[in-house]
Amino acid sequence: MLSWAIVFLIVALVAALFGFGGIASASAGIAQILFFIFLVLFVLPRVARPVRVRGPSPAPLPSP
Repeated sequence: MLSWAIVFLIVALVAALFGFGGIASASAGIAQILFFIFLVLFVLPRVARPVRVRGPSPAPLPSP
């Protein structure tokens, strides 16, 4: 998803360079939305992993 955000950012920069304002702003908006979706999907599992509740620990083995 990050690669798509980079592609749309490059399209926006090229369109802005050639003076296509509507295409540039649309591509920049799409790139921004994709970047934030990528950021949320990247950060959410890293925050949720330590918070996640683990199951009960296994019973200790009997002594011989």
